Amino acid sequence: MATKIFLNLAVKDLKKSMEFFVKLGYTFNPKFTNEKAASMVISEDIYAMLLTEPFFKDFLPHKEIADTSKNSEVITCLSCESRVEVDEIMKKAVAAGATTYNAPQDHGFMYGHSFQDLDGHIWEYMWMDPAAIQ
Repeated sequence: MATKIFLNLAVKDLKKSMEFFVKLGYTFNPKFTNEKAASMVISEDIYAMLLTEPFFKDFLPHKEIADTSKNSEVITCLSCESRVEVDEIMKKAVAAGATTYNAPQDHGFMYGHSFQDLDGHIWEYMWMDPAAIQ
């Protein structure tokens, strides 16, 4: 069995967050989605668990939830098939209410761009030229 990744993110409004990510083309697994949490399918082995802040707090008995207006707890970086796909996901994200986090990063063999979602979590999408990996 392949290792799976379950990224857990606190969200203020679960319904709005789900609507946002649906606009980016993601789906949710109804078996693991309820009024407290939603299982967003990123790939066969990668999922983002969007958890309401009170439910997320249940998993943090000794810490506070990060204030994403001041701090960042993680940058989630996902690969794309092309530069065009990076730009397309950025357009969809901004149209759905995200804010651009920084300017596109073009290193020739690698290209990326990032946004902050409705809760201030940073998502970066990147493409790397397969020939550069050789």
